[in-house]
Amino acid sequence: MVSFFLRRNWIGRIRLVLTVFGFPYTVCTFAIRPAISCSHSHPFRASKTVRPIASSCCNPYMTSVWTMLSSAAPHVKSRCPQYPGSSIKRFPVPDDKLDWNQDWPQYDPVSYTAPILLNKPTWADPDIGLFSPQFNTVDGAVDRTSFEGSYKVEDGKPLNPHGRTGLIGRGLLGRWGPNHAADPIVTRWKVDEKGAKIHHSVSQRPILQFVSIKRKDCGEWAIPGGMVDPGEQVSLTLQREFSEEALNSLSLQPSERAELYERITKLFDSPQFQVYKGYVDDPRNTDNAWMETVAVNFHDGSGDSVSELPLQAGDDAGQVQWVDVDSSFALYASHSHFLELVARERKAHW
Repeated sequence: MVSFFLRRNWIGRIRLVLTVFGFPYTVCTFAIRPAISCSHSHPFRASKTVRPIASSCCNPYMTSVWTMLSSAAPHVKSRCPQYPGSSIKRFPVPDDKLDWNQDWPQYDPVSYTAPILLNKPTWADPDIGLFSPQFNTVDGAVDRTSFEGSYKVEDGKPLNPHGRTGLIGRGLLGRWGPNHAADPIVTRWKVDEKGAKIHHSVSQRPILQFVSIKRKDCGEWAIPGGMVDPGEQVSLTLQREFSEEALNSLSLQPSERAELYERITKLFDSPQFQVYKGYVDDPRNTDNAWMETVAVNFHDGSGDSVSELPLQAGDDAGQVQWVDVDSSFALYASHSHFLELVARERKAHW
């Protein structure tokens, strides 16, 4: 415990010096590194629940994995030095140059659009100039409105409402402007063999568990979720994405799908808690394209719906597990912040 506080003080002093001299910096969990790394692993047990205790993915401008940012704070993962899935390095953006209203003639962002988008998949927009999207409105079947309100459009391209990211273009994102997703947070209480709730030894609060997937693209653990299809209701996206990613519904036989559908419908029709709706601090974000989501908590309080179903990774998931909700478990993008809100709402350990 003493070494932990000494380490935090050491990191804090370095962070202060770099801030005073105006240098961009990257602070990771236990070291200062120049770039994001997603090629990590966790020592998971063989049981059906896991509780990883450390992060090895670098979060720029963050002092530790325990420091969660509100939606109003400067986006940090959106400025990760190396763009995910590529060798592209972002133009460094310090905190005081985030705002578009801040004059910065020296700003020279890197232009990047992933090769997969150049193949013109049906889920992605063409390049600006090849079509004329209508921003800040529903453009045909595509919703280009933002949960953050009206965003600026400059030279025909939308501007990230949270400011500069050091990269222009769409990166890995299909849509110019907001890319809408839905994140179902499915939880249950951690119980002993007699069905009694297990309380954390320090906080004395009951422990929640949630369904977590390990992303195939970067190896980070996350809430199962995905993009809202054009014209699709968010409620359907939430149910579809959880079924496909955490239960591998696409590979099931028709009879198995019927049973799965009955249990999933029971859970998703139960009272729910909207955890978050807005901008997501996502490493895929750019100056012209960004992630937004609706995160909803579906709680299996009785433990007789989803809790009894065997989890099976599918679609974009490499692995799937029930994981203890805990502040020490680092997650992809803003997902840790979502879980903190769930824990507070449920009066559970965090």
